[in-house]
Amino acid sequence: MKSSEDSLRTSMPNPEPKTAPRGLPWIAALLTMTFWASSFVVIRDAGEAFSPGPMALLRGASAALVLSVWMLFRRPRFPSGKVTWLIMILWGVAWFAVYVVVLNAAEKSIDAGTAAMIVNIAPLIIAVFAGLVLGEGLPKRLIIGIIVSLLGIGMITAATFTGFFTVGGLVLSLVAALLYASCVLLQKHFLSREDSVTVTWAGIFVGALASLVFAPALVTEVAAAPLNMTLQVVYLGVVPTAIAFNLWGYALKHLPAGLLSSSSLVVPAIVVLLAWIVLGEVPPPLAAAGGVLCLAGAATAIGPQIAGALRRSRSQPSALP
Repeated sequence: MKSSEDSLRTSMPNPEPKTAPRGLPWIAALLTMTFWASSFVVIRDAGEAFSPGPMALLRGASAALVLSVWMLFRRPRFPSGKVTWLIMILWGVAWFAVYVVVLNAAEKSIDAGTAAMIVNIAPLIIAVFAGLVLGEGLPKRLIIGIIVSLLGIGMITAATFTGFFTVGGLVLSLVAALLYASCVLLQKHFLSREDSVTVTWAGIFVGALASLVFAPALVTEVAAAPLNMTLQVVYLGVVPTAIAFNLWGYALKHLPAGLLSSSSLVVPAIVVLLAWIVLGEVPPPLAAAGGVLCLAGAATAIGPQIAGALRRSRSQPSALP
């Protein structure tokens, strides 16, 4: 009897894979950084035709529409607790409405490079908070890598500074950095145990609803904007938002918040490279050197973990999630 049960159990397919390949979360993270970097290049152009609020609404609505169509073919798995629902709604409004509007507004009153530099203090905030409060620890290599990357970001900023600077823009950039850090920590601590696709879809949908206050202005600006500008904002919704935030949610589910957020330190270097390839903007030598420092700092902070994860994936292959 026992042998027949063992034989039956062996012949049945495993309905649920136990773990994901260890390298997949890092691949998802690096794809996310590339998509987010592309958004800086697109915003630089589309921002000439759209103001901060309407751009946030069109971006959020495009992302919500794409993910809603996807959810027609995928059964959503919503949180069961009321507190989790409340946190998810708060997180969606803060991340996909307030943060996007604040960042767009900041770049209307401060040099884009300076805004990017200030916003990129968020990974340092996340690493310190996650290390001290969430118990993830503060490895010396992580802190050194973040500092080196921040120096590189400073060099890129110095090389591309246009002199466009206001106190209001500085304050808005700091608010954007705090929102960025808060939303990542909120998602990691309260939402990472939930289905990441459902949480991302719900958060984007809530953010789009909150941005509906900009609907009248959006109608006016879409009517006046060239079609290619409108399509660029739609791209921001589909790729850097709908796709990238799903990848980010998956990565955050499997990786420490402080360590994962450090991967965003490569974004300025990718932006310099994309601006060179897509816009033909040859980076100044100081910006190029800053990009190298960003990559070196990120490699110091997260490189060993990525390499180790990929080695373990090859030696211990697991089923796809």
